Amino acid sequence: AAAIFNSAFGSFLGIVITPLLLLLFLGSSSSVPFTSIFSQLFMTVVVPLIIGQIVRRYIKDWLERKKPPFGAISSCVLLMIIYTTFCDTFANPNIDLDKFSLIIIVFIIFSVQMSFMFLTFLFSTRSNSTFTPADTVAIVFCSTHKSLTLGIPMLKIVFAGYEHLSLISVPLLIYHPAQILLGSLLVPTIKSWMVSRQKALKLTRQPKAPVKV
Repeated sequence: AAAIFNSAFGSFLGIVITPLLLLLFLGSSSSVPFTSIFSQLFMTVVVPLIIGQIVRRYIKDWLERKKPPFGAISSCVLLMIIYTTFCDTFANPNIDLDKFSLIIIVFIIFSVQMSFMFLTFLFSTRSNSTFTPADTVAIVFCSTHKSLTLGIPMLKIVFAGYEHLSLISVPLLIYHPAQILLGSLLVPTIKSWMVSRQKALKLTRQPKAPVKV
């Protein structure tokens, strides 16, 4: 539930925070059509989500009976989005990115990703924290992960007509596969940690047997 909430809330928050950050970094004198950007992001991100939730209410029983392979479909669609975005980015002849710069970007993104995951892990496991081990797993993975399905539409809308759009898309293109790779590598480790942590918590919460005198 925490993971699903984080995903939905992040999508809603992104359509407000992204234009505001753009205005903040570019300065108050920049000519950014905030209303137009907000409306386009709302139509691209929020409206499909609302329609999907409404439709789901009417076909929920049918979906539970048929059990279509949504997991496989979702993975295939996500891979196609990543593939087509990569092709669209690096097929642009105007992209001026040498190999050394690409390696530096990859290194920085992997470092940022690992740092965020480590900080969220420390935050959620501190001594006065009330988060369970399962909460910690949701926090570590969800709070640091971002998706191309949301980021690319935002970039295309916010930077519509910008000739170097492919270039500024590169960090996101690397960040998304990086989080998938790191997440896959960390799953066994963090799963064993969660199981052992839960067992330790159960042992500490069990009532002690009375001592007979």
